Amino acid sequence: MANSAPRMHQVAPRPHPEAPLLSRLHHYGYRCRDSEETRAFYEDLLGLPLARIISHDHIPSTGEYAPYCHLFFEMGDGSYIAFFDVFDGKGCVLADDVPDWLHHIALMVNSEEDLLTMKARLIDHGLEVIGPVTHTIMSSIYFYDPNGHRMELVWEHECESLLKQNHATAQDDLKAVIAKYAPERLQPAT
Repeated sequence: MANSAPRMHQVAPRPHPEAPLLSRLHHYGYRCRDSEETRAFYEDLLGLPLARIISHDHIPSTGEYAPYCHLFFEMGDGSYIAFFDVFDGKGCVLADDVPDWLHHIALMVNSEEDLLTMKARLIDHGLEVIGPVTHTIMSSIYFYDPNGHRMELVWEHECESLLKQNHATAQDDLKAVIAKYAPERLQPAT
């Protein structure tokens, strides 16, 4: 199967065109337990280049003393997945009442073949992989990085017309879901 270019444009019309455009993700930051272990996973296994390191003893925005190493792995569109090693040996730390599947990052691949190739690669490196699971417009595989962060790799099917339909009904769909699971949220404030 030939690789197709991933969708790199916004389908849904902007609700407030006068607001400056948020054009793409720059980076999403996670905590890691070991910067070298994290580098090996993201660079050697997933193939994302380690593009930048920032390290300080004090947080630049607050001045707080908190030595850290901030690693940036570059994706094909120029955005990054980033990690902070604060040298405490802890990886993903979730609140006790948060399911481990809830917090995750999904990265896109270009084809079903790429998705299946990455699944085989991950399994060959000893990771447990769930899927592919089909979600109407996309197929996904799920696994955990060495820090305990849930990862998803997504192949988006040819779906621009369906995305436009989804956008047209999204607000009504949201109200219907809230009405089903949390109807008290729809009551007017008194």
